[in-house]
Amino acid sequence: MNIGNSSGTPGPRPENEPPARSTSSRGPELSAEVPGKRTEQTFCGREVATDRALVMAIVNRTPDSFYDRGATFSDEAAMERVSRAVDEGADLVDIGGVKAGPGVTVDATEETQRVVPFVAAIRAKYPDLLISVDTWRGDVARAAVAVGADLINDTWAGADPDLVHVAAETGAGIVCSHTGGAVPRTRPHRVRYADVVAEVTATVVAAAENAAAAGVRADGIVIDPTHDFGKNTYHGLELLRGIDGLVKTGWPVLMALSNKDFIGETLGVGLTERVEGTLAATAWSAAAGARIFRVHEVAETRRVVDMIAAIQGIRPPARTLRGLA
Repeated sequence: MNIGNSSGTPGPRPENEPPARSTSSRGPELSAEVPGKRTEQTFCGREVATDRALVMAIVNRTPDSFYDRGATFSDEAAMERVSRAVDEGADLVDIGGVKAGPGVTVDATEETQRVVPFVAAIRAKYPDLLISVDTWRGDVARAAVAVGADLINDTWAGADPDLVHVAAETGAGIVCSHTGGAVPRTRPHRVRYADVVAEVTATVVAAAENAAAAGVRADGIVIDPTHDFGKNTYHGLELLRGIDGLVKTGWPVLMALSNKDFIGETLGVGLTERVEGTLAATAWSAAAGARIFRVHEVAETRRVVDMIAAIQGIRPPARTLRGLA
């Protein structure tokens, strides 16, 4: 999304302050640097809302997804999920064909079969909807973009180094993530960081600058601190406390918080009791200026980001009769 331009030369950076976005990047980004002053118009070439954060609906084409347990594995159920998400106010849908955690091996051929025809079906039904494909494989991403995907959601931080070049060559956007070097589909084990916020910020900013240098479209580069990937619960909370530093880099920030393990551990609750914690973290991040939220609960998240934008004064109330009429 066109989200403002950086200009001038940055001065010396105070110790422990996250690195700012380089002036070598190629143009406007997806998120405004200051909450309450949104100027972006497009994301991956498509017009988007400028007065609130965007909502990305999760649609899993897997029989063993951690949250929905395969509820949208069939074509019919998956399309019903897309339609419901659109009706509930989603701006994007994110289609994934492989469970993030350990499980049954899914090769590139199987992942392609699960994802690519479905992306084509969504594009046929919703010509203007932003479509993201959640994959770390360049071949899968290329095939998905060829049939209509706009964004490559690389949650495994360049495990396939060709992925950024696929984005550049096809005109797709890309999500730049941080996993601390974790191998795809593995869980974190005794991970340590001297300063997790500084480490994550430096890594995703470098990846974003690399994407820009590789030729990825200026309105399609997003950074994601990637909660739970290569991180423990303390790290997840630290990243939330440091969200303003990520926003101040100038790159649009995607937050994938929905019902994750760090929320369950923080509250001491099971998988079905994480919605309130997710929405609290969402409100906190939206107020700081995060631009996109990847979620299971679309309607609830949309209401949260709408309310935050109204509190900030950048989105008017839906109606104002009380005390006026």
